[in-house]
Parts: sequence; C-alpha cells; structure tokens
Amino acid sequence: MLAGTQLANTEQSWRRGFWSLIITQFQGAFSDNAYRFLLMFLIINSAIPRRDRDFLVLAIGVLFSLPFILFSMSGGYLADRFSKRSVTIGTKLAEIVVMLLALVGLVTESLTLRLTALFSLMAQAAFFGPAKYGLLPELVPEDRLSWANGILELGTFLAIITGTVAGGMMAAEFRHSLVWPGIILIALAFAGLVPSLGITRVPAADPQKRFRLNFLTDLFAQMRLMRRDRVLSLAVLGNTYLWFLAALLQFNIVFYGTDVLHLTENQNGYLQAAVAIGIGVGSAVAGYLSGRKIEYGLIPLGSMGMSLFGLLLYRPGLTLESVALNLVLLGFFAGFFVVPVNALIQHRPDADTKGGIIGAANLLSFIGISLASGVYYLMVTVANLNPPMIFLTSALFTIAVTVYVVALQPESLVRLLLWLLTSSMYRIRVVGRENIPGKGGALFVCNHLSFIDGMLLMACTDRRIRFLMFKDIYEHPVIRPFARLLQAIPISSKQRPREMIRSLRTASEAIHAGQVVCIFAEGQITRIGQLLPFGRGLERIMKGTEAPIIPVHLDGVWGSIFSFERGRFLWKLPRRIPYPITVSFGPPMPATAMALAVRRQSRS
Repeated sequence: MLAGTQLANTEQSWRRGFWSLIITQFQGAFSDNAYRFLLMFLIINSAIPRRDRDFLVLAIGVLFSLPFILFSMSGGYLADRFSKRSVTIGTKLAEIVVMLLALVGLVTESLTLRLTALFSLMAQAAFFGPAKYGLLPELVPEDRLSWANGILELGTFLAIITGTVAGGMMAAEFRHSLVWPGIILIALAFAGLVPSLGITRVPAADPQKRFRLNFLTDLFAQMRLMRRDRVLSLAVLGNTYLWFLAALLQFNIVFYGTDVLHLTENQNGYLQAAVAIGIGVGSAVAGYLSGRKIEYGLIPLGSMGMSLFGLLLYRPGLTLESVALNLVLLGFFAGFFVVPVNALIQHRPDADTKGGIIGAANLLSFIGISLASGVYYLMVTVANLNPPMIFLTSALFTIAVTVYVVALQPESLVRLLLWLLTSSMYRIRVVGRENIPGKGGALFVCNHLSFIDGMLLMACTDRRIRFLMFKDIYEHPVIRPFARLLQAIPISSKQRPREMIRSLRTASEAIHAGQVVCIFAEGQITRIGQLLPFGRGLERIMKGTEAPIIPVHLDGVWGSIFSFERGRFLWKLPRRIPYPITVSFGPPMPATAMALAVRRQSRS
C-alpha cells in the first residue's frame, strides 16, 4: 500500500513539473511569434519600396535566428552548470524587461528599438532552449520521452499558430495605437513567469563546468562528441535541415500569400497557422504511435510526406483553402520527422554533456534558419524564382536529403517497414520494458515461435538488436540485404566447430562493444507451440562479459499466420487483425547464469 502511494506521488510530481514546463513554453513561443509577425506585417503594409520591404522582412528572419547562433552554447553551459529550472525562471524575468523595451519601440515608432527588442527577445529564448529540452528527460520517465516530445511540439506549434494569428490581428486592429500590443505582451510575460515556478526542482548536471567565451570553440568541442555517435550526429543534422526548411517555407508563405493569392494580414496568418496546426497534430500523433520508445522509422516517412506535399504546392491555380490543406498535411509529416529527431538528441548524450549538446544542436538549427534567409534572397534576386517555384525547389531538395540520410543510416528505412508491418497486423503489449538497459551491452534470450519473432522484438525497443540468425535463412536472396543492414550474425549447427566459435565470438564482441545481441536459444522455431530445451551457446557468448542477460518471452504468437500452427508456416488466413501478442522482458540476470536457469526464467 505504501509503495503504491509513493508511486502515485511520483507520477503526480513529474506530471505537475512537466505541465508547468509546457505552459511556460507555450507562453514564450506565443509571445515570440506574436511580436515577430506584428513587426513583419507592419513592415509589409508600410509605404516603402517593395525591394526595401523584402529586405526588412528577411532582416527580421536574421534577427530572429542570430541570437540563437551567438548564445545557444552559453545557454547549454548554463543548463549544465546550474539547475535548468533556475535558468528557465531567469529567462522569464528577462522577457519582462525585453517587452518593456518593445513597448517603448512601438510607441515611439522607432524601428531600431523594435528590432533591438526582437533581437533581445530571441536572445532570452536562446538561453531558454537548452534548459527546456534538457528538462524533458529529467522530468519524465524514459519510456514517456517520445510522448513528452509530442506534447511539447504540439504545444509549441499551437503557440506558433495562435501567436502568428495574434500578430496579424494586432497589426490590423492596433495599427494606429501600438501601445496596446506592447501592454498585452508585457502582461503575457508576467503570466509566463508564474508556471515556471511550478517546474520540479532538479539539481545541476555539472556544477564544475567551465564557461568558454569563444562559442565556436565550444561548438566544435560538442560536435566532436556528437561524431562519436552516428545516430546522434544524423539526428542533429536532420534537426538543422528541418529548421532551415521551415524558415525557408515561412518566408515563402508570406510572399506567396501577399503576391500570388493577394491575402490580407489575417488571411496570411491563417496560412502560417495551417503549417503549425499540421506540425502540432503530427507531433502528437507521432508521440502516440512511437509506443513509449523512440521510433526513428518515422523519420523517413515524415521526410517523404513533406516532399510530396511540397511538390503539390507547385500546382497552378490553387485557392486559399487548397493551399492551407496542403500546408496542414506538409506540417503533419514534419511532425513525424521532428518528434523522433528531438527525442534522439535528448536521449543519447550522457547526462553531464546533455545541455552542451542540446545547446549545440540549437545553435546549428538556427544557423540553418539564418542560411534560409540568405538562400531565399538569392532564389528571389539571382535565380528569379517565384513562390511556387521555391516550393518545388524545396521539395526536390528534401527528396535528395532523404536519399542521402537513408544511404547513411539504412536501418531507419528498415525500421519504417517494420513499423508499418507490426502496426497494421499486430497489437503488441509490452511488459517489463524498464528491464531493457538504456545503454551498454546485453544479451536477449528469447523463445522462438515464428518467422517474424525478430521483427516483433525490434518493434518493442528503439535499441538496435543484432540477431544470431540461422545461416540458410541469412543467405536467402530476399532476406540477405535486410540481414546485412541489421548486422545479423549467421550461425548454423552444420558449421564446423571453428566457424561456430567464430559466430559466437562475434556476438560476444558485439556485447563488449555495448550492443544488444539476441539469441533464440531453442535453436529452431517450435513446431508444437511449447518451449524447447535451450542450447548452451548463450553461456559461450557471455563468457568473460559483465553485461546482463535479459530473458524475453513471446506470448500469443503461436497461432499467428507466421507460426507453424496448423502444420504450415504460411498460406493460412489470420484469425484476427490486428493480432494481439505480448512481449515480456524479464529482470536482468547475471552473465554467469546457466542456460537452464535462463530457460526457467523465460517461462515465468
């Protein structure tokens, strides 16, 4: 009873801190975008030459991103050196001062003060960014990280939606009385300070961390850390590209609405909101579909969706409604892209370097945003591209980036195919996911009921699993390309002893290197639906290692179309779709555990 009460209190505590962070982030993103688009629409509708108008709008884009380039590494330092909660509260206090400056600029009609306030507002956001993303893995359990990212992105883009629309509305309604937008933004800054006080207190990750004045030196140091982890470095690259693309399309939507569709400020704000709606909903759906893990198979799906709906925006004769629908769907697939990418950046770094790496990723993303301003300017002035052609160019470039990333990390495409298969045909219930080590080597020992047991295991965890695979299946022309991509280890009882030992040694070396290996210790797929005796190969693999053995039990797979039930592996109709199964991960066992003991644990 006491344990249950403590668990409930812990659950309530992290949820309170998490939702306080979400509200704080929502207010900040709302105010940032409301002020930014207020300035943008005031410039667009001012009586200045078109060339000067376009330059000032792009200058706002640069001022929006430049502080993140200059101060993200400092924000990462603060997020590691001090409590991330304290950093968050400090940035909210700074926002109040900045909004007072914005009020003076709006009332005095000083473009210099207005742009200075925008720069300062983005500077406090740059200091907040690493603390915000670094807080997520400290506030929520690891198995809720994708869900938390989905909620964070949904809240952020809902704030962008409403902030963008509010900026357009304030520009239209208060054009001749700009004191009111200033007062509203100051009131919101005070309102945003209150929920920040409700964020759970967390200790400093690295109180002894030293500050580096030269942020480029710090950036290069963090990039060296990233390069040690290929998945992390690709996630940071993908995050940078996504923000580059988002900024490019944001500029293009403004000019597309103004010059092609001839929209008002409010209508133009609706197009910006359409993208944000799509991203917010897509992020929430991606967080749900990830199933309490980081499902990076969604990344290529998101990229392909963005490419498709970017191409469709090139069509002539589009109306406001059709453009808005295309933008919603483009944003929806961008949400599929951003959730696993953000979760990877937050999860994979070590605790004492997390703030610095998140700060570096933040900085790189805003370098992408700054480049978007320059690239857009060149597209318009040098290449003479109109807004529909810029949509086309962006989509083609996204296709090229997708091909490049899949070539570097082909496992993401395998994960996508796996996710589509398991999500459509099976309903998987996972028990004991907390027993899977987050990092380091381990040996999964699993019962063997069907041809797709490996796929079912992969669908339950975001960790790469190297399977010991029967050699005849490994060499099959259809299976071999996928087996090599997944770095499966071929093995067979028909091998000579030396070859058998080499296969087992390869598995042992992979565990020593911090990888997860899986062995189906029965040596064959059961023909009777019962657990067969375990071979002693697992003992040979674990000899000399200190990694844990994780007993895994597949329940309910017998009777599915890929099992031997009814006397054949295939060519039988499924009993139901989706087919319910349970995958149970038992408590870790020592590396010295005998095969018989592991078998006994696998049955329980």
